[in-house]
Amino acid sequence: MPRLTRDVVGRTLRRLSFLALSLLLAPAFAASPAVSSSSATPPVPDTLQQRIAACTACHGVHGEGSPGSGFFPRLAGKPAGYLARQLADFQNGLRKYAPMEYTVRGLDPAYLREIAGYFSAQQVPYARSKLPALPAATLQRGEQLVSVGDPARGVPACERCHGSQLTGVEPDIPGLVGLPYDYISAQLGAWRTHTRATVAPDCMAEVAGRLSESDITAVAAWLAGRELPADMHAQPAGSVQPPLRCGVLAGNGAGT
Repeated sequence: MPRLTRDVVGRTLRRLSFLALSLLLAPAFAASPAVSSSSATPPVPDTLQQRIAACTACHGVHGEGSPGSGFFPRLAGKPAGYLARQLADFQNGLRKYAPMEYTVRGLDPAYLREIAGYFSAQQVPYARSKLPALPAATLQRGEQLVSVGDPARGVPACERCHGSQLTGVEPDIPGLVGLPYDYISAQLGAWRTHTRATVAPDCMAEVAGRLSESDITAVAAWLAGRELPADMHAQPAGSVQPPLRCGVLAGNGAGT
């Protein structure tokens, strides 16, 4: 009987201890916010606008670029094939720029094509960027390279691939007019130093390798300062026959 009493008393004390602990902790639980579906973080909307947010942060809501910085180019209106090729080149390490490489690293080809199609369809006004003060002779050299090229050095005219108005050619050749001076200069330099490339035949690497630093300055300045044509759309596919020495350009994403 005494042993039974001790067991009963022990169980009773344990129950009382548990009850006391529960009462002690109750205020703390009451003060904690209740987790419910109403207070949970709302889901990220699965929309195209949300998916391209990383792009528009630098390139503008409609891909208009940022002429003020000079380094974030216009995407709006460029051929979709060209834009998709550039995204793939960043993804495959052919084109080097850490933020872009990180952004596209895990995206599948269909996603890249969707992004390219969105920006290609955008039609927004062009904004001009600042130009450096350069001698007239430099600008004349730029015009020569763009319009005629330099046959003695195997440099074809930019117009031979990018169209007579330099607005690009569907589906893969981008326009050059309206791009900032700093961007054009940097990209020609990247082709020349092999920090930018594309799938074979890599025509721009071949051409840029034949340009001097002063040539790059001249071309970039003349293109950035050129008056914009009334129609900025890319020319139809097949309307331009590229130089044979550059290989077949259709599909290789050549250009800047």
